[in-house]
Amino acid sequence: MQQKPTRARILDAAHDLMLTIGLARATTKEIAKAAGCSEAALYKHFASKEELFVGVLQERLPRLGPLLHRLAEDPGERSVEENLAEIARLASHFYAQSFPIAASLYAETKLKRRHADSMQEMGTGPHMPIEALDAYLRAERDAGRIDPRADTFAAASLLLGACAQRAFAYDSTIGKQPPQPVDEFAAALARTLLAGISR
Repeated sequence: MQQKPTRARILDAAHDLMLTIGLARATTKEIAKAAGCSEAALYKHFASKEELFVGVLQERLPRLGPLLHRLAEDPGERSVEENLAEIARLASHFYAQSFPIAASLYAETKLKRRHADSMQEMGTGPHMPIEALDAYLRAERDAGRIDPRADTFAAASLLLGACAQRAFAYDSTIGKQPPQPVDEFAAALARTLLAGISR
């Protein structure tokens, strides 16, 4: 059986380690070892641990960004409610998988600051999905499919905030209460949000 390319092995190892021990504790040395390569080889593909983290988010987790950008350019034939439900479903999966990875950052103030500075230098960060959803909702507002007075940034923040909170809340209550199925949650969230911004 042919071995995966080095870059793919590094991403897989980083994803596994970041999920199990957290971003803060997953060192590049451990990631390289798990990937079956040297730390020098890891740095040939990723300039920093932060760049590797972004690679994991973009290539190993549900892809929220492309969906949001596509919908902002062309909302398509589906209703706003259907689009919002799809966004909420994907965002719920994304945050459920990214929350355990990034949560360890909040335990170390200096590490969190360094991480935030690196994200800013790379032109990325947790604000990007909100801005992309805001752009989609503005496109819908301009097309006359939602209320012209709708605060699209607030609506985007509410939808994605609810999805992130769902990941946090259910991660904290594992074994105590089964979560509402994602499809039901996404549909209810889209319907509720739309009630506040529809024409």
